[in-house]
Amino acid sequence: MRNNVVKLIILAIIAIICILLYGFYDIKGGFDYAFPRRMMRVGAMVITGFAIAYSTVIFQTITHNRILTPSIMGIDSMYEVVQTLIFFFAGSASIWVVNQYLNFFAALVAMIIFAILLYRTLFRADKYPIYLLLLIGMIIGTFLGSSVSFLQVLIDPVEYLSLQNVLFASFIKIKVQLLLVASIILISAFIIGFRMLHQLDVATLGRDNAINLGVNYDRLVMNVLILASVLIATSTALVGPITFFGLIVANLSYQFFVTYKHSVLILGAGLIGVIALVGGQFIVEHIFEMKTTLSVIINFIGGIYFIYLLLKESRAQG
Repeated sequence: MRNNVVKLIILAIIAIICILLYGFYDIKGGFDYAFPRRMMRVGAMVITGFAIAYSTVIFQTITHNRILTPSIMGIDSMYEVVQTLIFFFAGSASIWVVNQYLNFFAALVAMIIFAILLYRTLFRADKYPIYLLLLIGMIIGTFLGSSVSFLQVLIDPVEYLSLQNVLFASFIKIKVQLLLVASIILISAFIIGFRMLHQLDVATLGRDNAINLGVNYDRLVMNVLILASVLIATSTALVGPITFFGLIVANLSYQFFVTYKHSVLILGAGLIGVIALVGGQFIVEHIFEMKTTLSVIINFIGGIYFIYLLLKESRAQG
């Protein structure tokens, strides 16, 4: 336990260094103008890092699989569907796009309702195995992605360009007005989820053992799925979808902290997420000089890491 505390302190120090570097390094123009805007971006990256890390770790606990993430349920695809429908029927000049609060809550509510309906319909007292739920989620996600592609072919080219700016994750065009709302949602979710940490520790033993130890397993799974949906929906609506980010930070936390304690794993994954986002954005802006985007780098590295995990698991089973 002492080693894990030391590791958490080291990660926290590295995260603070990354934040200070990003906040103060090479500020051009007025400090009073540039510094607050950089800190707004840092705030969005911190919220995104912890939200995705938290949701991924608890989701992987109930699925007992370190490769699956909440995105497998099609929540990211639902975000794309909402934005595409708004641009297709209302246009980029409509109040649903111009008003960031309205756009944020429309996407957030749609994704949460989609997740809750999916879970309530399919997950009832272990009527359906969790992997069947995940398989159906993949199918629905693929269907939604195909529907989005069809609508994007029909949409006006100018509207399509504006839509692409919304669908790709960006840490430059942060919706700073939504930071307070996202922070409240994130803190509320953390408070609710804090009560489940000990049950999640027990859930790592498996369904039967958890039930024998007094855990209402079905209710726990439902609460975790809904909580993960809220966190992913919030981070996606704030900065856009990042497919493989949760996979990377969660598995790095498992390897760095050899423990079953979710309080340590979640905090470690969150700090790793902050380091990756803030440090990565610093590299993109000051080393690559904005010739690429952080989301492209994350998805590239995440795709390779995903293949590595698949090969590693197949060798372990063989």
